[in-house]
Amino acid sequence: MSLLIRGASQLATPLGRSARRHGELGRVAVHTDWVVRCDDGTIAFVGPTAEHDARFPAADLVLDADGGCVIPAFVDPHTHPVWAGSREGEFNRRLRGESYMDIARSGGGINATVRATRAASFEGLLASTLSRLDRFLEHGTTTIEAKSGYGLDLATEIRMLEVIAAANRDHPVDLHPTCLAAHEVPPEHRGDTDGWVDRLVAEIHPNIARRGLAEAVDVFCEQGVFDLDQTRRLLADADSLGWRVHLHADELTPLGGAELAVELGALSADHLMCVTEAGIDALAGSETVAVLLPGTSFFLRTAYAPARRLVDAGCAVALATDCNPGSSPTESMPAILALATLGMGLSVEEALTAATLNAAAAIGRSAEIGSLEVGKRADIAVLAGPSFHHLVYHYGVNPIRHVVKNGRVVVRDRQLVARSR
Repeated sequence: MSLLIRGASQLATPLGRSARRHGELGRVAVHTDWVVRCDDGTIAFVGPTAEHDARFPAADLVLDADGGCVIPAFVDPHTHPVWAGSREGEFNRRLRGESYMDIARSGGGINATVRATRAASFEGLLASTLSRLDRFLEHGTTTIEAKSGYGLDLATEIRMLEVIAAANRDHPVDLHPTCLAAHEVPPEHRGDTDGWVDRLVAEIHPNIARRGLAEAVDVFCEQGVFDLDQTRRLLADADSLGWRVHLHADELTPLGGAELAVELGALSADHLMCVTEAGIDALAGSETVAVLLPGTSFFLRTAYAPARRLVDAGCAVALATDCNPGSSPTESMPAILALATLGMGLSVEEALTAATLNAAAAIGRSAEIGSLEVGKRADIAVLAGPSFHHLVYHYGVNPIRHVVKNGRVVVRDRQLVARSR
C-alpha cells in the first residue's frame, strides 16, 4: 500500500536519529512544494513534488494537504492513560489554596484514583483507555509512553498493564508500557514505606517482568514518597528484569532526582520543576533526556521547569502531556506546545523538535520515529494552518486536520476513520 501526501504549503521537520541539543533543538527543516511518499508503512520519499513524480509511479492513495503544513506526528513520552474515576473536586480545592501534597495527605491525590481503579473491571478500564487514545490520535499523537501506577497492588498493576497491552493490539496509537507500581505508598502501607519498597522489589516488579508486560520502570522520587536511597533500591533490579529506567525527578522539591537519573543511566528524568544547577549540569553531560511537563505546572499553578536554562546548558529536552486525572488531564500535545512557548520560553521550532524527535529519544525510539526522513515509520500529521507556527499561534483549538499512522490515514478532516490496527 502506497500513500502520497501532497498539496502542502509547507513541510517542517527536525532531522536526525538522536536527540537534538543546543542550537540544533531549534533547527527545523522547512520546505515548500514538497511531498511525502509512504510505502508499506515507512517513508519512501521526502522531497520536491517534481522529483517524486519523475521517479515514482502513481500512489495507491493520495492525501491532499490542501495548503496545510505537514509535520511528524507527535510522540508523548510521559502519560498515565489508564485510570478510573475523576478528581475534579480536587481542582476546586487547589483553587481555594490547598496544595497537591495537602490533598494527598487527606486521602486525595493518587490514592483517590487508586481506590477507583482497583474497583474497576478490565473491560471498563479498556473502554476508557481506548477513548483517551482516540483523543491522543485526533490531536496528532501516534506514539505514547504508557505508565501503570494506579493499582499499587500486584493484581491491579497487572490489570492496568494488561489493558495497555490490549489497547496496543486494538488501537493505532503505539503504547510503550512502563511499570510505575512505585507511584505512591498505598494506604495499607502508610507509615511503612520501606516495607512497601521491599514488597515491590521482592514480589511486584519480578511478577510483572515475568509476564513481559513492561519495557521500562519508573519511580516517583519525591520528598514524602520515595527518597533517593529507596529509589535506588527500587531501580537496582531494572537491568536484571530487562527494563529501561524513567524517573519522576525534582517535581515538588529539589531532592536530587535529576542527578540520580543520570547516575542510573535513565532514558529520561521527568518533571524537573525544582531541578538544581547540579542536576542541570548532570543532565547536560549525559544521554538522559529531560522530559518537561508544562501542562502539570499550568494545571497545578506552580512554577514551570527552567526550560531555557536546560536548553542553554546543552540538555536534551523533550515535552509530554503527563496525561493523568489529577494534575494534567489532557491528551493534547498542541496545548503542551503552546504552554512550552508562551509559558516556558521555548521557540516554536524548539517545541516542535521537543515534541517529536527528542520525545522519541526519551523512549529510545528516535531511530524509528520523530522526523520525516526516508526509512522512518510513516507517522505524520497535517495541520489545518499553512505553517507549523499555527501549532501555537492559533491556540485553544485543535490544529490537526489529518493524521497518518504507519502509512495509513487514521484521522481525516478531523474525524477518526480508523480505530483498529
